[in-house]
Amino acid sequence: MNPNLSVVSSRREFLKTTGRLAAVSALAGTALPHVHAAGNDLIQVALIGCGGRGSGAAVDALNTKSGPTKLVAMADAYEHRLRNSYESLTSKSLGAKMEVPEERRFIGFDAYKKAMDCLKPGDVAIFATPPAFRWVHFQYALAKRLNVFMEKPVTVDGPTSKRMLQLAEEATAKNLKAAVGLMSRHARPLQELQKRIQDGELGDIILMRGYRMQGGGGLGRKPANLTELDFQVQRFHSFIWASGGNYSDNYIHILDHLGWMKNAWPVKAQALGGRHYKQSVNGTPYVDQNFDTYSVEYTFADGAKMFFDGRHITGCQDIYSSYVHGSKGMAIASRSGDCGAPATMFKGQNPTRSNMLWESTNRSNPYQNEWDDLIDAIRNDQPYNEVKRGVEASLATSMGRMAAHTGQEITYEDMLNCEHEMAPGLDQVTSNSPAPVQPDANGRYPVPEPGINRNREY
Repeated sequence: MNPNLSVVSSRREFLKTTGRLAAVSALAGTALPHVHAAGNDLIQVALIGCGGRGSGAAVDALNTKSGPTKLVAMADAYEHRLRNSYESLTSKSLGAKMEVPEERRFIGFDAYKKAMDCLKPGDVAIFATPPAFRWVHFQYALAKRLNVFMEKPVTVDGPTSKRMLQLAEEATAKNLKAAVGLMSRHARPLQELQKRIQDGELGDIILMRGYRMQGGGGLGRKPANLTELDFQVQRFHSFIWASGGNYSDNYIHILDHLGWMKNAWPVKAQALGGRHYKQSVNGTPYVDQNFDTYSVEYTFADGAKMFFDGRHITGCQDIYSSYVHGSKGMAIASRSGDCGAPATMFKGQNPTRSNMLWESTNRSNPYQNEWDDLIDAIRNDQPYNEVKRGVEASLATSMGRMAAHTGQEITYEDMLNCEHEMAPGLDQVTSNSPAPVQPDANGRYPVPEPGINRNREY
């Protein structure tokens, strides 16, 4: 981005192009045969990225009820992560739903290909690696004609966002299903709240608020037994190129479901953020790239505002919730967490019990719901592609992060059309590749400098 944040091409022009692709894709999809028609034919699953998120997603995939599913392959860049995941999954008494012999457990940066090669067209690949690798894995899955479930965020910069939008169109053209792990959209209380808001029960939405304020965060120096690349991939939350940092990876759920309540994405953002007195982890100096605090003001096309506050400092008050304010009343979307039930609506702006108009009663698991919805769509050959929305949520999140890191107002178009790709060439990465960012002589990595580095962000 240049200092004036000029727009290379307008979002409208870009969406016209993708709209034409969508029309072609829709026609192309109708001519394709069903791979998993309604019935009980087996759907095989491969897990790519064996951390806690991936292992949890695999359990949810195997717990769907519409027909048999089986985990048949696993892949990770690191042996210890795959081993720990395999042992954890084995302990959950999944029985015949898990069949991953040693020859189908793959290690290395190219392991994702080997795991997906074990699947047949119409099976499902789970992507739970750092977000920077999302487009690489999605591209290969489409070549193999696989359905996918990918964790969020799906992008961290403009070039990969455009790439993922194009791949999303290709998935539609091939009649493949693609889910994104923004589980708030599958939380039944939030689904009902969103419908009530869109039906006008809160009137005009004028303000929304989101908070994720908690302890933790920070990164000490690299252990001697890790290469620079391995350190950054394994500690991906601490590096902007790998995950978008704490802001993108931790805050996207609340920003996504508030945008959903509004049924719109913000058009611009301005923000504050900073690194504070936190200096070390157990006496080792912090070297991560995150700010400790973020405070972002998003603006929608109609002038409505959305405020988001994030903090990672131990000992402060924890707040992890979201709110919607309308001209007729207000709602609590999430009471605790990314989509913590119950959702509630109130008359006026004070959320007291006496003012309550409605409270959700559904307590189903949104993580299981998103898998039930995906597998049902596969078996019944229903249209199902959440990638475009996942990219838009990722862009809105990156927009707030970049506003804080550069000290500039950032528009949606600025973020989409920013030409700086944080980690180009990840489809060619090997264990011997250099890390995308390098530490200085003191072992510290580049950190955002608002007002100084305005042309790009770290």
